[in-house]
Amino acid sequence: MNRSVLFLAMLLLLTACSSVPLTNRKQLNLLPESEMIAMSLTSYREFLQQNPPVSTTNNQALMVRSVGIKISAAVDTYMRQHKMADRIKGYQWEFNTVQNDQANAWCMPGGKIVVYTGLLPITRDEAGLAFVMGHEVAHAIARHGNERMSQLLVTEMGGIALDVALANKNAQTRALFRTAYGVGAAVGAILPYSRLHETESDKLGLIFMAMAGYDPHAAVGVWERFAEAKGGKGPPEILSTHPNDQTRIQNLKAFMPKALKYYKP
Repeated sequence: MNRSVLFLAMLLLLTACSSVPLTNRKQLNLLPESEMIAMSLTSYREFLQQNPPVSTTNNQALMVRSVGIKISAAVDTYMRQHKMADRIKGYQWEFNTVQNDQANAWCMPGGKIVVYTGLLPITRDEAGLAFVMGHEVAHAIARHGNERMSQLLVTEMGGIALDVALANKNAQTRALFRTAYGVGAAVGAILPYSRLHETESDKLGLIFMAMAGYDPHAAVGVWERFAEAKGGKGPPEILSTHPNDQTRIQNLKAFMPKALKYYKP
């Protein structure tokens, strides 16, 4: 790589840094959020074509939508209060429920949220669901997907190819997006969020659910049920990208006093 290309690559990296809400951690976001939202919308529509949502009159779907409306309103308020409203520019919130036994949910950039019916026995009620939805929205708000896709672009495509990848959104770029978000992909093809990302989203998720009027204490019960459902299975924390269940529960309890400051029943 010659000096001019190296300089341009370094300049791109420096100008692509942003800060995560709440933690103010610096992160690398190479892709414009408008491009992330556009790619998200395409993947979201493809997913729903292959996985039709349950009826909007279904009780589970009604609960998901009710909680989603409150969480999204809390997010809008939080971002305005912290002068970060531009971070959710272009968001058009949607909430869908799909019939799937996996205990899973996700939120794409742009506010497209999908909850799997297999998650609902774990969350049990609106408060439990509010934490998981708040957590998934936090991943999008914190631009964790953009961050890990940016890391993939740098490591797999190199500095010389970045301008091509960003300008043309070629097949490799789209493949990296699918790997980063895992929507419609096999489980083994999904790039997991890091422990740092999960902890940041847990904290923001507690705040969002509290601002939406749900008691943050419910989050602890959700993770206790996740741990029970897994039956203690999983790799040691040091080998995992996620905090183990007990660490996660301890972190939630430690952050609880701050989250409760936002709670107005």
